[in-house]
Amino acid sequence: MNRRTLGGTGISVSELSLGAMMFGAMGNPDHEDSVRIIHSALDAGINLIDTADVYSAGESEEIVGTAIRDRRDDVVLASKFGLPMGTDPNQRGASRRWIIQSVENSLRRLGTDHLDLYQLHRPDHDTDVAETLSALSDLVQAGKIRAFGSSMFPAETIVEAQWAAERRSTHRFLTEQLMYSIFTRRPEASVFPVTQRHDLGVLVFSPLNGGWLSGRADLTSSHRASTRPNHYDPTTVTGAAKAAAVGKLSALAAEAGMTLPQLAIAFARAHPAVTSVLIGPRTQEQLDSLLPAAEFDLSGDVLDRIDEIVPPGTELDPADNYNATPPAIEHPHLRRR
Repeated sequence: MNRRTLGGTGISVSELSLGAMMFGAMGNPDHEDSVRIIHSALDAGINLIDTADVYSAGESEEIVGTAIRDRRDDVVLASKFGLPMGTDPNQRGASRRWIIQSVENSLRRLGTDHLDLYQLHRPDHDTDVAETLSALSDLVQAGKIRAFGSSMFPAETIVEAQWAAERRSTHRFLTEQLMYSIFTRRPEASVFPVTQRHDLGVLVFSPLNGGWLSGRADLTSSHRASTRPNHYDPTTVTGAAKAAAVGKLSALAAEAGMTLPQLAIAFARAHPAVTSVLIGPRTQEQLDSLLPAAEFDLSGDVLDRIDEIVPPGTELDPADNYNATPPAIEHPHLRRR
């Protein structure tokens, strides 16, 4: 599998990465089967595994730790922090207090003494970004992490963090992880130009748009639909738009000699700002079906036809970018004096 350099980190990562959200109670509760899937991904040439403390309340990290115990030096290990890990308001966010505690928790669950990449899962609007950068920089100095990055940051917040790092002379965010697919192309309009300007490595997740681009005939009975049924309702305005686009994209994929999910992943790989595309299989069968996408390079003609179906910089459902709404929009009291 081809490799790319992860922004300014200097770390070489595979063009496909393994997202571990589906390992544990949120997806595949069978630890031994999950470990086998992780080993299969590593054997296929994937070298970056991305997990998070919040995935199945730490269970995903424990599974990943078991799987890489004898292969740690060959793995670029990434985890995330910041989303709630309990009811206590201090068990979330990007304060120095929580960062120091959460990294130790993750290292313990993963059975390692360092993370190659540590990422803030979502922006923390209640903590000064300079405070966050200072705490993360101290972890770099202590050898607990090798580099750190952000996730689901809007363009202006990425720029603010870069400016704060320069002004305070701290280490800076070197990566950004975000949602990107044929159906969620908004990053092309703002985030990607900013990440390119600041030489950030970019990891993209949900290239199949939560299953819409999986090629599955009945999405209403899928694993994801059990928690977000309205998201997969083809009778809604956005659902109808996605269903119509799926039909056109499926025909295009067949003409190009690939499956719909392979087309979707190849599309995400094709953008010059993208370093690696995260795939999140729940089963071995799903992994086997997605791995060939690393070998497909889309022609200009195919990319142009995708643009006709979903124009660049647009998205079919604004609600797809969950947990990225600024507080002043999400909470009415912040819009009133």
